[in-house]
Amino acid sequence: MTNDLISIVTPLYNSERFIVETIESVLNQTYENWEMLIVDDCSTDSGPNIVTEYAKKDSRIIYYKMEKNSGAAHCRNKAIELSKGEYIAFLDSDDLWKVNKLENQINFMKQNDYAITFHEYEQIDEDSNRLKIKIKTPKNPVTYRKYLLTNPIGCLSGMYSVKKMGKVYMPILRKRQDTGFWLKILSTGEKAYPLEENLGLYRIRKNSLSFKKSDLIKYHWSLYRSHQKLSVIESLFYLSTTILTKIFKVKEINID
Repeated sequence: MTNDLISIVTPLYNSERFIVETIESVLNQTYENWEMLIVDDCSTDSGPNIVTEYAKKDSRIIYYKMEKNSGAAHCRNKAIELSKGEYIAFLDSDDLWKVNKLENQINFMKQNDYAITFHEYEQIDEDSNRLKIKIKTPKNPVTYRKYLLTNPIGCLSGMYSVKKMGKVYMPILRKRQDTGFWLKILSTGEKAYPLEENLGLYRIRKNSLSFKKSDLIKYHWSLYRSHQKLSVIESLFYLSTTILTKIFKVKEINID
């Protein structure tokens, strides 16, 4: 049984409605050696007060306020900078973990000597009702090129080893920094290994940046061309494949 410290990265912005449930899902973890770094992006609601009250009661919860509103990527990077753990995991301020998430995932990593892992999760609505949508993992490890095709790693499910990877920071993107992050970390040649367990709850919010599907094509094109520096032909291929896999709900494409 491992007892390595896990650093949990949580950006916070006007999430007073959800942050209590998120923090409680961490406090309820069966694995107890963690620190939760909650970085506030200058919220204007009562979320920061809620977090500071929790931090007074439990020293594992660390509150940090940004000097100015900077976006989720900057908040996540500040949390990574402040982190002290041997492993880093991500949990947004409106998402939830099941009680055995940390224990099962870190044991999976340690037993197999994996640097990067992710797991299955399901979706909930703004009132925490289950949406009967479960995001399954592929059967095989995810490489950089496989991730370009199917984007299978949910941010709340991913964890990486600082011992093996060093501290890896988020790219500064307005949307879906996690997509750019996993591409960045997989571009090193490491693979992400799937844990076939449902260990998280991803909240769908109507006003969130990721909820608006109409501009995802434009976003992916920019990601492939500007961020990943792919050719026009490569970008067209990966964009069309991504769209088709979402339409037909393809979980895995065998390409190496």
